[in-house]
Amino acid sequence: MRRRLLGGVLGGALIMTAVGCGIPDRTEVQIEQRGPAAETNWSLGRGLDPPTREASGSDAEVFVRNFLAAAAGEPDRAYERVKRFIATADKARLQEKQGSEVALSVVRLTDDPVIKPDVDSMKVTISVQQVGLLRANGMLVPPLATESTYEFRLVRAGPAGQDDGGYFVSDPPNVLLLSDEALRLYYQAESIYFWSSDRSRLVSDQRYLPSAVPAERRVSEVVRWLTAGPSEWLRVGVSGLPDRTEMINNATGADGRWEVNLDMPGVDDERLSQLGIQLAWSLPELVRTLEIKILNQSRKTIDLSEQRAAYPLYELDDSAWRFCVYEGAIHPLALANESAGAVPVAAEANRNVVSAGLRRVGKDKDVLAALVVAGANGRQRLAVGRGQNAVEVFSTAESDHAKIGRPVWLRGDDGRSYGLVVADGKLYRFDDQAVMRPVQLGLADQVSAVAAALDGHRIALIVGGALHVATISWEGGLPTVGPARRLVTSLVNPTAVDWSGENRLVVAGSAGRPAIYDVSLDGALETRLREDVGTDVTHLAAYPSTPYPSTPLAGSFMYEANGVAYRNPSEQIRREQVQDVTPPPAGVRAGSPTAPFFLY
Repeated sequence: MRRRLLGGVLGGALIMTAVGCGIPDRTEVQIEQRGPAAETNWSLGRGLDPPTREASGSDAEVFVRNFLAAAAGEPDRAYERVKRFIATADKARLQEKQGSEVALSVVRLTDDPVIKPDVDSMKVTISVQQVGLLRANGMLVPPLATESTYEFRLVRAGPAGQDDGGYFVSDPPNVLLLSDEALRLYYQAESIYFWSSDRSRLVSDQRYLPSAVPAERRVSEVVRWLTAGPSEWLRVGVSGLPDRTEMINNATGADGRWEVNLDMPGVDDERLSQLGIQLAWSLPELVRTLEIKILNQSRKTIDLSEQRAAYPLYELDDSAWRFCVYEGAIHPLALANESAGAVPVAAEANRNVVSAGLRRVGKDKDVLAALVVAGANGRQRLAVGRGQNAVEVFSTAESDHAKIGRPVWLRGDDGRSYGLVVADGKLYRFDDQAVMRPVQLGLADQVSAVAAALDGHRIALIVGGALHVATISWEGGLPTVGPARRLVTSLVNPTAVDWSGENRLVVAGSAGRPAIYDVSLDGALETRLREDVGTDVTHLAAYPSTPYPSTPLAGSFMYEANGVAYRNPSEQIRREQVQDVTPPPAGVRAGSPTAPFFLY
């Protein structure tokens, strides 16, 4: 199936490029617990309400966990829900805030609650990791609190000697706490979309919507998110709606037909066309029509399903291939029932390769290749080339380095191509002539890994042993990296990262022992993919899933640890699966495949 890619709006018309899609197959991934809600679409119906005070009965630990979920739901009633858990004499200790000032401190329990009986109560201590601050507008921003423990007391709700009355909280924290598990259960993580700073494509921005919000109000909530603008860390790389854009009343509609009324200063046909595409992708559960009114005057009616079909989010080819490095050369991999692709690098250039980053680009599906090659002295250089079927001519960087990480291409427009690579602890931008320029991040620590999202406007970084994300501005045709946001995860000392989805990262690090997690883009929602790798992961590559059907490899990842390559989550890639190699002579030990990666 052929589709058209989101392009820049010129004279009210969008420039489009052909892309393809297929059917996703995620049976390869083995999730050890329920995955993050980070990329699910809403259903038009009520979701779960947080538990009531009485729901835990006489189980004190369940009561504590329910207390950490009580704030979940619509922000204007958060204090009311929490105060139902608090003893009457202590309700005033929780100082209420109103409107946009309501915010929930999202915490991750680092251990089970410690509950110790006392004379007439029980003392509770919870150890936490501060994850972020969930604002009333659905944004999860970096945490402000620094507490690693909270203490409060439990008192029985019923008469002495009776356990069926449950508990109340005494001496409560003066903050609305929400556990990460409650965030997973009682919210749906949604993507809304803003145009990139060069207005060439849409960039995802994650929000959290309480699942208890009635269906008739959900469209209004999303439109208000759009009018309020993007998350702070994205602002450098995306464009919000015109200043002072506001929603007039709530969205109205039924039977799949909706109407939105806006005050949008300076609006013209081009901006309306762009807004229509934003709304189509930000409201994926709506399939019929949406009428846009400006100051009560009808200006544009869009067929939402047609908009999404005509302007898909990402450029993905119909096929994707797995490759690895084997004995210094790129070779195709044939795993399970997958077919193997041809090596897109000419044989004379396919030598002394340490790692590689390849992507397809343009209408003719040229291959961009960035190779890390080792010299006779062991020093490494970056070699870059472009070709139709097999890249034959490469440009080589002037400087060599002791160690260069896996290069990644930025999936921007089809003009001049750029990528990012880490060399000797610093981040560099490179172009299609292998010219490397240092990138200033404003962070003093060493960079150890970089990965790029499908939209070409967001990156993930490991800097100073911590996970970060940043946005890229393409104004002027050059990629400029904006301020980095540090993510809080339970993984420490991350060693490798790549994008597993639109708002998800697959990250290797330590959780007491080397592990691989799937982590939401704000660090809040985690899924363990492999809990004991055995040794640090030194190389990781993923084929990201997308909001619409893609290839059978979607959601797959491969990695290398201790010189051994694996496919997700723990199946070793064997030499027999490496194609186009000659078996070693008798008595000679065969090499191992390393540095696996995808071409798409």
